Amino acid sequence: MMKITWSRMMFGTMLMSSMVLAACGDDEASDEGSTDDSDAPTEESAGEGTEEGTNESAETEPKVTEFEPAFPEQTRAPAVETETELDTEVVVEGLGVSWGMEEFETNRLLVTQRDAAELLIVNLEDGSVSDPIEGTPEVNNEDQGGLLDVTVAPDFEESRMVFLTFSQDIEGGTVTSVGKGMLSEDETSLEDFEVIFQATPAYEGTLHYGGRIIFDDEDNLFLTTGERSDVESRDRAQELDAYLGKVIHLTQDGEPVESNPFTEDEDALDGIYSYGHRNIQGVDFNPATSDLWIVEFGPQAGDELNIVEPGNNYGWPIVSYGLEYSGEFVNEGISEHEAQGFVEPRYYWDPTSAPSGMSFYDNDAIPEWENNMFIGGLAPNYIIRVVIEDDMIVGEERLLTDEVERFRDILVTEDGALIASTDGGSIYQMSAAE
Repeated sequence: MMKITWSRMMFGTMLMSSMVLAACGDDEASDEGSTDDSDAPTEESAGEGTEEGTNESAETEPKVTEFEPAFPEQTRAPAVETETELDTEVVVEGLGVSWGMEEFETNRLLVTQRDAAELLIVNLEDGSVSDPIEGTPEVNNEDQGGLLDVTVAPDFEESRMVFLTFSQDIEGGTVTSVGKGMLSEDETSLEDFEVIFQATPAYEGTLHYGGRIIFDDEDNLFLTTGERSDVESRDRAQELDAYLGKVIHLTQDGEPVESNPFTEDEDALDGIYSYGHRNIQGVDFNPATSDLWIVEFGPQAGDELNIVEPGNNYGWPIVSYGLEYSGEFVNEGISEHEAQGFVEPRYYWDPTSAPSGMSFYDNDAIPEWENNMFIGGLAPNYIIRVVIEDDMIVGEERLLTDEVERFRDILVTEDGALIASTDGGSIYQMSAAE
């Protein structure tokens, strides 16, 4: 087990390449239509730095775009630094792309392996990894597809029910699906696994599945989806007869929640909660306010943090603070959301942070982190700490910049440790030094 200890996290700058890379770490290059945002570094441009007289920003790279934020706190927040002495351990190495995690017992995690479609149990205390749990679904694991997120039912101690998201082949293409099965008493299999929801329509592509899931305080499920990336599919994010580019609100049986905002609209799908999203790969509730926050990929720059409210339209692909990978404007360069009738993001990154899984720090083990948000960054490679006051982003910190890992998912354990999984198959643990 590798262990690194330091008294203060140091910031680092990441060199930004102008080449667009292929999907999710694949070695072969691809054209723009099949590019993964998480692997697509932004092009450097002669953007302006922070204004004279203001606090230094956590972002040290020049801007890609010339868009102006709707309000000063919307981008390039001041740098903050953790003062608590931290211990960081690499608890596990040698796994595959570890896309989703859930602590189902103290210091014991369920961890998905995206490409292998495997579900594993990881013990944080001794670093042990179980054999793959049997009974996981068949997946399409091309490009960004595979076995994605995992969570457990609120009554898991009694029901032992595990929920998974995955990319599934059906007639007409692939969909983001949700399924559930009961973890056997000996923890070797998911019993009676069944698909409870498919985010139709199917599309013949292998990108932008979204796929994060989380339970609300009424034991219903929120699911996030992507708009499947391609120009010909992205408009479906604006259409209420498609589950692409949406936040979806479901019961544990996969049925729409009755209070959803469009249940009275005959032309809309009942499961839709919000729309106009590009590719949401992070979701959590703010413990200070109970608001649902999401983080989603922009195109080149323009990655967004949003507070999700029922019925709201977040604008993609009509408005964006980013650019196409070709360098051209998205929809002629309209960035102002509110003026077009859309919700402005609470925050956006320029250049990209390639944000994936996220979690609020709902614990007092590290008091200065309490109610802060932590986001896995894929490209550049770091964990983002976000400080929030009155729904405004007032500070940012970049953690583990020297590890050169694509941080895929984040969770906070019952004991207050921050856990991060990576595409390189490692699981990191950060906690207060003893």
